[in-house]
Amino acid sequence: MKKDEVPQDQAILGPWQELFYAVDEDGRYVLAPSRGWEAATVANLQAWEVIAEEMEQALSAVRAGRASPLAFHMARCQMNPRLLSRYVGIGWWRVRRHLRPAGYAAMGSDLRERYARIFGIEAAELDRLPEQVQLPVPRVDEL
Repeated sequence: MKKDEVPQDQAILGPWQELFYAVDEDGRYVLAPSRGWEAATVANLQAWEVIAEEMEQALSAVRAGRASPLAFHMARCQMNPRLLSRYVGIGWWRVRRHLRPAGYAAMGSDLRERYARIFGIEAAELDRLPEQVQLPVPRVDEL
């Protein structure tokens, strides 16, 4: 793609820009900034919609008593039990046990602190759930 053809469409990047490789007037590859590209924006928004759906399902399961708050935070951070277990430094089967309300309730404060640190929140916030799912990007129908 030529440097002057780099897309400058509406995007979800906010004040940031993406960098593309493009060819300048002399035929050399250069970095060219872009505000966004419509095709990439649509794909990213669709991916965020899937993530929002997973978060809503986890939130419903927690409210119905079928899962612990850990399930919501895992969906929010796009993690599965094996990945979270690696970050926390425990077996994945223990994470799966903590996904059940009874296993979560029996969990010690040290482990709660470790989970919270991985999720980037305070330990007391592990039990707090939002009223509704908030995404860091607009939804597809909001563009």
